[in-house]
Amino acid sequence: MTTLIRSNDPLLQPYKLKHLTLKNRIMSSSHEPNYHEDGMPKDRYRLYHVEKAKGGIGLTMTAGSAIVSQDSPPAFGNLLAYKDEIVPWLARLADECHEHGTAVMIQLTHLGRRTNWNKADWLPVLSASPVREPAHRAFPKEMEDWDFDRIANDYASAAQRMKAAGLDGLEFEAYGHLMDSFWSPATNTRSDEHNGSLDNRLAFTFRILKKVRDAVGHDFLVGLRLVADEDWEKGISKQDGIEICRRMKNSGLVDFLNIIRGHIEHDAPLADVIPVSGMKSSPHLDFAGEVRAATRFPTFHAARIADVATARHAIAEGKLDLVGMTRAHIADPHIVRKIEEGREHDIRPCVGATYCLDRIYEGHEALCIHNPATSREATMPHIIARSEDARNIVIVGAGPAGLEAARVAGERGHKVTLFEAAPDAGGQIRIATQIKRRKELIGIIDWRVTQCERLGVDMRYNSYAEADDVLALDPDVVIIATGGLAQNLAIEEGADLAVSSWDILSGDAKPAADVLLFDDNGAHPGMTAAEFIAEAGSSLELMTPERFFAPEMGGLNLVPYMKTLTTKGVTITTMTRVRALARDGNRIKATLWSPYTMADCGTRTVDQVIVENGTSPLADLYFELKDKSQNRGEVDYQALIAGRPQAVRTNPDGTFQLFRIGDAVASRNIHAAIYDALRLVKDL
Repeated sequence: MTTLIRSNDPLLQPYKLKHLTLKNRIMSSSHEPNYHEDGMPKDRYRLYHVEKAKGGIGLTMTAGSAIVSQDSPPAFGNLLAYKDEIVPWLARLADECHEHGTAVMIQLTHLGRRTNWNKADWLPVLSASPVREPAHRAFPKEMEDWDFDRIANDYASAAQRMKAAGLDGLEFEAYGHLMDSFWSPATNTRSDEHNGSLDNRLAFTFRILKKVRDAVGHDFLVGLRLVADEDWEKGISKQDGIEICRRMKNSGLVDFLNIIRGHIEHDAPLADVIPVSGMKSSPHLDFAGEVRAATRFPTFHAARIADVATARHAIAEGKLDLVGMTRAHIADPHIVRKIEEGREHDIRPCVGATYCLDRIYEGHEALCIHNPATSREATMPHIIARSEDARNIVIVGAGPAGLEAARVAGERGHKVTLFEAAPDAGGQIRIATQIKRRKELIGIIDWRVTQCERLGVDMRYNSYAEADDVLALDPDVVIIATGGLAQNLAIEEGADLAVSSWDILSGDAKPAADVLLFDDNGAHPGMTAAEFIAEAGSSLELMTPERFFAPEMGGLNLVPYMKTLTTKGVTITTMTRVRALARDGNRIKATLWSPYTMADCGTRTVDQVIVENGTSPLADLYFELKDKSQNRGEVDYQALIAGRPQAVRTNPDGTFQLFRIGDAVASRNIHAAIYDALRLVKDL
C-alpha cells in the first residue's frame, strides 16, 4: 500500500464552493467523448469518469454538452438531457465517483446553430439570427417569440433531472451555442428587443437562469462556461465579456464562471481556443486570471494546461480557483494520486497530439494517442497487475509498440530483453518529430523508456537482432515490433524514380527546388513531409487521390499544417492520382490519372517526386521464427478481444510463443501500435 504524502501543495488544498467542499483544485472540464449508448451515459461513459475519481481528481465535469431540447440534435455524440431515462444512468455515475470523494457536475446546452438539421428528428436548427454556422453548414432559423419560453423551460427541466440524479451541480455552455449567439455581434443581427444594449442581448440568458433557479433552488450549484472575449473584430469584446461576467456574478443566479477566450467559427480559431501540439501552452490562463481579479468570483479554466507545474502556478498565483487538466487526464487519469504519492515523474504526459478531439470532431469516440486504456476501462487496465508466473520475454523493436510491450511486461514482473537496431528508441516517432512543432511527440517515447528503465528491462540498442540472437535467450515469448519500411505501391510505372517522405524527413534526401508530393495515405506522415518541404523553400504541389484533403486527420491538427502550406503558397490538388513516372532530361515527368474518367488527365514535370504510401511490414525475423514457435504466430482474436490469455499451441515442436504487433503487422498509427501491445501483453 502506497502512503499518501501530506503536502502544502496548492493543488492538493480543498476548495469550498458554496456548500460543496472539493478535496483538491484539479478538475476535468466538460467535454463530450462520444462514449454514449443511445444518448445515455452507460457503462463505457461511466467507467471513464470513475477512473478519474479513482485517480483522485476533485471534480469531473461530464458532457460537453448534454442537450436540453429535441431541436438541438447531437453534433458530437451529445448526451440527451431532455430524456427522463438519463437520470438513473447519471445517478450511478455520480454515486460511484462520490465513493472516491470526487464531485460530479454536468454541462448542459442548446447547441443552437452548431449542429445539423438533417439528423435526429429533422427539426430546423435555430439561433439568435439566421447566420450560417460554417463547421456544420447549418442555415439556422431565427428564434421566434414562441421559442423563448419553450427553450427556457427545456433548460429548467433538464436541470431538474440533473439534480434528481444526485449531481453536485451543472454549468451551461455559452460559447458558440444558442445562449451566447444573442451576446455576440457576429451572430446577433436582430432588429427587436433582443439586440442592441448588453441588457437586451443578455435577456434570454437571464430568462433561462431564472427559470432554472425556480426549478432547482439555490442549494444546487449552477455555473456558466462562457466566452469572455471572442478575440475577433466581429465578436464579443474583452470589455463586454468581463462586464458579462460581472453581471452574472451580481445576478445571484450563478455560482461560478468557467472562462473561455476565443471563438469557434471555423477550425483555425477553434485551434486557438483548444491548442494542439506545437502551439502555446496555457495561452488563456492570464486572461482567466484577469477575469477572476475583475469579478472576485469563483473562476475555473482549462486550455492546454497539460503539466502539473503550470497547474500549480495557476492556483498558487491566484489566477484560478480550479484548474482544468482535461486532455492531461485523458492521457493519465491518475494524475492527482501520483502527485499525492510523490510520483509526478510517473505521470504519463499529454503530448498535445489532440488525437482525442480530432476523433470527436470526425464523429468517432475520443481516444488518447498513447493511452489505449482510456475509454476501454471495462477491458484495459490503467494499472498493470503482476503475473503469478514470471516469464522470459524477448521483444525486437523499440518504437511505440515495442516499448509499450516492454513496459507492460515489466509491470507484470516478467524478465524482459528489448533489442533495438538504432542507437535510440523511437522508431517512426523520431521521424515525425523532425518538424519542430511536433517535438512533443517524443514524450510518448521518453516516458516509456523511463518506465522500462525503472522496471529493469534489458535495453539493447545498436543491436540488429537475428533469429540466433533471439533463440540464444531461450525465450518463453517473442514479440516482433520491428515496424515497417516506407513503401510505394501507389505508382504503376517508374516508381523507382520517386523518393519517400521518410527519405526527406530523415535527411537521406533533400527537397529539390520543384517538388510534387503524392500523398496516398492522407494522415500525418504526408502532411509532415509537406510542411518540412515547404519550410525548406521548395515550390510544392501536394496531390491526393481523395475527395477530402487529409481524410485521416481532424480539423484541429490540420490547422497548423494549413497555415504553413498557405503561407508558403503550396498548391493542393485533390481527386488526382500519379500513375507513372519517367525521366525527362534532368527532371521527372509525372503522368496523372483521374479516378472519375478512369483515364490519364495531364502531366507534371518537376525536379523531384515524393510519395507517401504508408509502410510495408518489416517482418523477416517474424517469418524466420514462425515455424520454431508454439503458435506459429497465430493470434486467437476472440481471446484477445475478450481479454483472455493466448493459448494457441499448434506446433508441438515449438519452444516459445510468437507474436507481432504495430506496423510489423500492417501500416496503421501510434495508437494502434500501443493498443496492440497493451491488450496482448497484459494477459501474458
